[in-house]
Amino acid sequence: MLLFALGFLLAILQPSTGQFPRVCANVQSLLSKECCPPWDGDGSPCGELSGRGSCQNILLSQAPLGPQFPFSGVDDREDWPSVFYNRTCRCVGNFMGFSCGECKFGFSGINCAERQVKIRRNIFQLTTTEKNKFLAYLNLAKSIPSQDYVIATGTYAQMDNGSSPMFRDINVYDLFVWMHYYASRDALLGGSSVWRDIDFAHEAPGFLPWHRAFLLMWERQIQRITGDESFTIPYWDWRDAEVCEVCNDEYMGGRHPTNPNLLSPASIFSSWQVICTRSEEYNSQQALCSATGEGPLRRNPGNHDKSRTPRLPTSADVEFCLSLTQYESGPMDKMANYSFRNTLEG
Repeated sequence: MLLFALGFLLAILQPSTGQFPRVCANVQSLLSKECCPPWDGDGSPCGELSGRGSCQNILLSQAPLGPQFPFSGVDDREDWPSVFYNRTCRCVGNFMGFSCGECKFGFSGINCAERQVKIRRNIFQLTTTEKNKFLAYLNLAKSIPSQDYVIATGTYAQMDNGSSPMFRDINVYDLFVWMHYYASRDALLGGSSVWRDIDFAHEAPGFLPWHRAFLLMWERQIQRITGDESFTIPYWDWRDAEVCEVCNDEYMGGRHPTNPNLLSPASIFSSWQVICTRSEEYNSQQALCSATGEGPLRRNPGNHDKSRTPRLPTSADVEFCLSLTQYESGPMDKMANYSFRNTLEG
């Protein structure tokens, strides 16, 4: 997906993960602008009777917008989630979630008081059984509907300000594809107007915390649908790699023998359909991605634009990035110099 830059602080415009809890995707919740569902454990909103949280007005930054954001009141993601809900569950202690029914990341137990330590491992250090389990979990996530969340197929205005909800089901894997699309999509300004220089998840200080929360949520959802609380996302250490070492049928899919743009039919991923890849089509229709399948996964490692990305980072590149002591520097966008965030982002 081609992502366009937005040079403003995500701390000023609240980071948008694009979550729509199923229990709040209805006329009553949208018109009241309240998403405070009951916790299953005691039946009270936000688990208030059990001291887990309470229904509160959302807190928004009062800081003025920077000059990089020339519009106001035109995008559903501004001051997220106030366009849709201005009262939500505010959880206390180690509780979290839209109903305060979950434990904060790193905690478990009935009262979320037990500290957890989970280790993410190099994918090449997994046993064959562990690696196959990981791939099976991905395939399951691609096929099982999300029980907790739905996606929006229209803007708040297109929903007639909440009186005509536009939501649909989505599988667990594609939920996160859609959330990433939603946070970084172009702004629909009405008519045929589109603002492309916007991104609520990239090329600004919120890049790291947004993606950290995104991956933690994705990992949590895999744990829930599999019942495997010990699951963690493995990583590929690509330092100094000259080729895509995971681009084979044992891991993430090799190249098709007759069409280099497609995955090998021996890969379980060859049957997957991609979503949210046609930004210009959505823009021309002033529509959101509806998560309809748009064709098979396409991959052609090694034939990328080498003028933009000549190679994978080296160990020296990584060490230089880690040596930077300033997280961010002006102008806090893709032009920031000696910014750890901007250097890490590439």
